[in-house]
Amino acid sequence: MSSADLTDARSLVDRARQGEPRAVARLISWVEDGSPGLAEVMAALGAAPGTAYVIGVTGAPGVGKSTTTSALVGAYRARGKRVGVIAVDPTSPFSGGALLGDRIRMQQHSTDAGVFIRSMASRGHLGGIAASTPQAIRILEAAGFDVVLVETVGVGQSEVEVAGTADATVVLLAPGMGDGIQAAKAGILEVGDILCVNKADRDGADATVREVRHMLSLGSSPDGWQVPVVTSVAARGEIDDLVAALDARQAWLGEDDHLRQRRRLRAEAEIVALATGRVRQRLAQALPPELADDVASGRIDPYSAADRLLADDRMAP
Repeated sequence: MSSADLTDARSLVDRARQGEPRAVARLISWVEDGSPGLAEVMAALGAAPGTAYVIGVTGAPGVGKSTTTSALVGAYRARGKRVGVIAVDPTSPFSGGALLGDRIRMQQHSTDAGVFIRSMASRGHLGGIAASTPQAIRILEAAGFDVVLVETVGVGQSEVEVAGTADATVVLLAPGMGDGIQAAKAGILEVGDILCVNKADRDGADATVREVRHMLSLGSSPDGWQVPVVTSVAARGEIDDLVAALDARQAWLGEDDHLRQRRRLRAEAEIVALATGRVRQRLAQALPPELADDVASGRIDPYSAADRLLADDRMAP
């Protein structure tokens, strides 16, 4: 990054800290694109921990994640909170960008200056979130948002990674979709801090609640948090129980050392993700085509090939 670009980056950071939406959007674009000098940009944001309440919203397709996220935006705005939304969408195979527009699902909030909504492409990244989501959260925190909502891609069984980025992870279920059994198989109940049966006005909602509570009774929370099971009808804005559960979670995090421990886990996940990304780039640059040919033809075993690749000078920091 040239000195001029670095000056521009610092100017963007200053403007983002003042809450300027265009500056926030451009910084997130830099993060998504992996622009050169990104480390300097993130360093300019500062190392101070953010104070935003980060909420992950996850669940299988069709449970109402976008509707619930929109309702939560309205609930927190009614309290005067500034809300940032990161909606992780599937990646377009043609453009590499998010298939769904930033505000298609939440148009009612698009003219609210206290709301920032950004779609981020998953770009094939597993775990239900985009690889750059943790950095985008940092940008929104630096911009002074009180609440950051992270809505995952909706692919069902791979959506456990959001728990590593959020202070509270809401797992949405819906009656009549077989969510209970599927969630148990995927282990998704284990990552949920709050389980919410949405579309609770449908037949079978009570049975789904009982099933989920039974599953929870078979295990225990390692950190002492008692996972609540609540209901909602987000399409009608009926999310009072969910908001109350999120308030209880936030209060619990403020007790003892819970929040610091949660943020430490978030930091660990972010460090590993960044380091892994850099190592993958170096691997791609250092891998000679003939090495793969040697393995494919049986002239060398994969373990020896891996050792040879790691010994390449281009793998050095």
